[in-house]
Amino acid sequence: MSIRCTVESAFFIAWSCLEKSGELGPPDETANVLLDAIEAQLRTGERRQLMLANKAIDTWRKLAAQRRLSADRQIRLG
Repeated sequence: MSIRCTVESAFFIAWSCLEKSGELGPPDETANVLLDAIEAQLRTGERRQLMLANKAIDTWRKLAAQRRLSADRQIRLG
C-alpha cells in the first residue's frame, strides 16, 4: 500500500471516530492536527493505519483537553 493510501485511510478512520463521538472540532483545524500527527508518526517509520489513526485521535483529544482547561482557568481568574 502506498504512503498516500495509508495517510488517507488513517485520516478517514480518525476523522470518522471523532465525528461519531461528537469530538470533531473546526474542520480546518481538526484536519491540520490529524494530518500533522500522522505525518510525525510516518517520519518515525510507523505505517500501521490504525496506529496512525489512534495516535492522531489522541493528539486531537489532548489538544482539546488543554484548551478546555485553559478556558476554565480564564473563567475562574476572570
